Amino acid sequence: MKTSVELDPEVDDLAPTGDIITPYDERHFVTYLRLLDAKAENADWKEVARIVLHRDPVAEELRTRRCWQSHLERAQWLSREGYKRILEQAAANKA
Repeated sequence: MKTSVELDPEVDDLAPTGDIITPYDERHFVTYLRLLDAKAENADWKEVARIVLHRDPVAEELRTRRCWQSHLERAQWLSREGYKRILEQAAANKA
């Protein structure tokens, strides 16, 4: 990992897509974990967006919903498949 993980970083409107772990992903590992935890607890997406993503779902509901959805989808991809890339990168850095 080349980028330091942040505890409560600001987020872009849309999370990255694709099969590569990006520096943005690396900075947002904690954000992704928080989103997965909230999903597992059936937390209201609007509250999660306000707290975790620093978005206002009342003032900008559509924009906030897209932001929340894209980051949740990225978090789910990382938990299903992306973590393999993280392990591969870590192994390559050790070699």
